[in-house]
Amino acid sequence: MSIARRDIRNLEHDVRWHVSAFRIPPRGTGYSDEVSRLRELRARILYDRGRRPEFRDARGAHVDDQELDYGAWHFIARRHPAGPVLGYIRLSTPETGELFQSRAHLGEERYRQLLAAEGAGIADTYEHSRLVVEHRARKLGLGVYLNALAVGAAHHLGAKLMIGTSGTKDGQDRFHGRFGFHPVPGTRCYVERYTEDVVILLHRTAEGAGEYTELVATLRDRFPALAQGDPASLLSAVPENPPAPAALTTAGIPDREAWQPVLLEPVHAADYAALTALLESDQVTEVHDTIDTQLAELIGCREPQLRHTGAELERKIEEQLAGVEPWAYGSWFWYPWSGRLVHVLPREEFRLVRADRNRGKIQRPQQRSLREHRIGIIGLSVGNSAAVTLALEGVGGAFRLADFDELSLSNMNRLRAGVHEVGLGKAVLCARQMYEIDPYLDIEIIPAGLTDETMTEFFQGDDTPIDLLVEECDTPYVKVAAREYARALGIPVIMDCNDRGMLDIERFDLEPDRPLLHGRIGDLRADDLRELTAQAKADLILAMVDADRISPELAASFGEIGRTLSSWPQLASDVALGGALVTAAARRILLGAPCDSGRFYVDLDLLISPEHNTATTSDEVRA
Repeated sequence: MSIARRDIRNLEHDVRWHVSAFRIPPRGTGYSDEVSRLRELRARILYDRGRRPEFRDARGAHVDDQELDYGAWHFIARRHPAGPVLGYIRLSTPETGELFQSRAHLGEERYRQLLAAEGAGIADTYEHSRLVVEHRARKLGLGVYLNALAVGAAHHLGAKLMIGTSGTKDGQDRFHGRFGFHPVPGTRCYVERYTEDVVILLHRTAEGAGEYTELVATLRDRFPALAQGDPASLLSAVPENPPAPAALTTAGIPDREAWQPVLLEPVHAADYAALTALLESDQVTEVHDTIDTQLAELIGCREPQLRHTGAELERKIEEQLAGVEPWAYGSWFWYPWSGRLVHVLPREEFRLVRADRNRGKIQRPQQRSLREHRIGIIGLSVGNSAAVTLALEGVGGAFRLADFDELSLSNMNRLRAGVHEVGLGKAVLCARQMYEIDPYLDIEIIPAGLTDETMTEFFQGDDTPIDLLVEECDTPYVKVAAREYARALGIPVIMDCNDRGMLDIERFDLEPDRPLLHGRIGDLRADDLRELTAQAKADLILAMVDADRISPELAASFGEIGRTLSSWPQLASDVALGGALVTAAARRILLGAPCDSGRFYVDLDLLISPEHNTATTSDEVRA
């Protein structure tokens, strides 16, 4: 009997899995309890919430009785040594070759013919089967790791050939193909027990392990070190549940609502008293005072040709201060969500310096003109990129932000935020980010999002209407209702689709009768869209964005949403590009530069291609 265990580092994904490997002897030498636990674990995962009903009996017990469990190697994986089992795979040895599932599937004659054609015998053929991973541990690389470990073990044990059955419904056969497994022609057929087509796969050990050859070789060499432990203790380990550290239960709860910095100008007596009290409290975590370097930059921005240094620069700074102590010059902003207290130049001087590098592309009179406008933004996942880029470039001095949603971890593939901000309202998050760029901005937020009740508030405020709408929400009703309102008020609308660099511009300020979305949705009105099925919603969105012009990847994704995908794919690079495109269009519109209604594409996949390489000669491109 060979029993083994050792912790192995997941070489591919840098995740530490605690793996146990052990061999159950042939039937008659005990271990019935351990085998029962293995079978219950496998059957529960394979049952998959009713997808494969035959793995649960009439009494509700999970059943996967296979004689192959005896005489086979078993591998189980945990996150922690005493934690619950998260994954499992079995490797059957020639000792039980007469019971192989693949042998039964093919029939005795064809099975022997297949082995003979491969130059392998019964004694050097191993069967690979029963890879299962708990739902909560999927998509983390555990399946890859366990599979590589079983293949590596077979290589070490002298297998010339590995054979096994594989499902096809969710691409399991393609998964095994990445390890060098090949389908046996003519073996695909439907198996009721698995409720899907099954195919026989072969793996020739002499050919390596496909894209995982290196990982398999490493685990093959480590397999002999798995040489201690006992199946009974390994399978009965109970996960520890230590109490939370006291510091976690007593830690302060961060303010999830604050989004406006507090302005303090110490030249005013009341602000001086407030600043003093704040500094004496425990609310300030950091003080940032770089007013000296900001003043030096201010001098340089006004007189770039003189390049003042040393005593001359000091004299210029003294002139600028005009008798005010440096610490009291300008403004202090306290950011309650971080506890930072930051010292900056007065508003106009701050903005002159911050936007100085825009000059040559956006002149100072244009900069001042842009800051006089108010921009409304709906949808602050993709819209966050637009809002932050607008703030960075100084396009707009006032903003109205609407989003009902909170930041989730899956948003962070495209939305710039820290993990400590998960759960924060997206409108609050966006306002904070913009205020940390320019604390003098005028920002309003509507954390309930755009609804019938908040529509007027969003578009018109307290007699301060928006001048431009950036629409980036997902709900068809809101997309259409917002455009109806914008068209009635003569407000231009910009939308970025973050796919193929698609930018949509509707100049309702110049074309009051323009069809919504360039007529792509016909005569549909918002009231027609209040109740839509998921399929109707997807069909309408496809109509809005031109189904025949979206990227092949996005087109293929719509049929997978709710099946293999949780939602449509979005990339940070596409969203960042969208923020740039929205900002460029907004700047043109607000400055009165040419910018027509229409739909435009800045497709990076096309633009970053060999035929667009300006550093390559035409002869090289043709070659």
